Amino acid sequence: MTKAILVLEDGRTFHGASFGAAGETFGEMVFNTSMTGYQEILTDPSYAGQIVAMTYPLVGNYGVNDADVESRRPWVEGFVVREASRIVSNWRATESLGSYLAKNNIVGIEHIDTRALVRHIRDKGAMRAGMSTRLDKAELLDRVLASPVMQNRELASTVTASKQFAYVAETRPVGSVSEPTYHVVAYDFGVKTNSLREFSKFGCRVTVVPAETSADDVMALKPDGIFLSNGPGDPASMRQVIDEIKKLSETQTPMFGICLGHQLIGSAFGGETFKMKFGHRGGNQPIKDLTTGKIEIASHNHGFAVDASSLPADVEVTHVNLNDNTVAGLRHKTLPVFSVQYHPESAPGPHDSEYLFKRFVELMNK
Repeated sequence: MTKAILVLEDGRTFHGASFGAAGETFGEMVFNTSMTGYQEILTDPSYAGQIVAMTYPLVGNYGVNDADVESRRPWVEGFVVREASRIVSNWRATESLGSYLAKNNIVGIEHIDTRALVRHIRDKGAMRAGMSTRLDKAELLDRVLASPVMQNRELASTVTASKQFAYVAETRPVGSVSEPTYHVVAYDFGVKTNSLREFSKFGCRVTVVPAETSADDVMALKPDGIFLSNGPGDPASMRQVIDEIKKLSETQTPMFGICLGHQLIGSAFGGETFKMKFGHRGGNQPIKDLTTGKIEIASHNHGFAVDASSLPADVEVTHVNLNDNTVAGLRHKTLPVFSVQYHPESAPGPHDSEYLFKRFVELMNK
């Protein structure tokens, strides 16, 4: 068993065993409270620039398969677990978690006290970290302190598609609308495949465009609706994209944003975003819909949030997170624009929020 070390920027150190690739890696240390769905987490582009720790103690028991990926490759900088299962117990599995990480050159560490790690992050806040199978603590800490911080870091351009493409679902989900009715242009800031599947399910033809696409080029595609996807990094670093979103909102074209897309919409209307202490990452966040009074359990993955007090009078908060009252959704009072901070595409996670895709289709129908 090869030894590995995890060092946080404040010097807190954890010793464990390597699984996955050998080497060094650096990123923001965050944690996810989901009990399952590690393959979807690994391939979620929103985790670019981050090392992810799983709070559930045993990870990898159902292996990795070819169907449950959320993008073209894994994006996490490193993966931390209490115990990685060597036994794969699922008929769909094509390989183990450890071999999947090794194949994709992702450093993993196990046999550390993940409870202590998570409690430290909750107390001190998300911070930079490094993992290594080669370096000692002093050298690794020096390299951690030289690595970039997440504030003002633009990462969407590193995960976005290189060119425009039409999304075609490999299989149509049960209950799908038979023929496409509306054309949705989806900005790829780090889009998850299941968002595109949901649009296809609700009868939409989807064109995916790179993050830097101009408003004029989007409108030339004659969209019935515009989708702003999830993605990594600090929304405040994306001023050019925010300006294009503001132009698109003025066209009166229905617009729907998720996660980073939600933060960018808030910014386009004059709101401000802030870095959270340790963010929300997991499949069990309680959300209250202020328009209906209903409570939904939702999947989250974000470290930034929109400041409610900074929003102008023509933008209203529609959803709040009941754990800390942060903004979980908003809409414009006169323009056909709305967004949520969480992940209604629910991969992995609960299905309570799927109605938001239907709401977007209804908005295009109007």
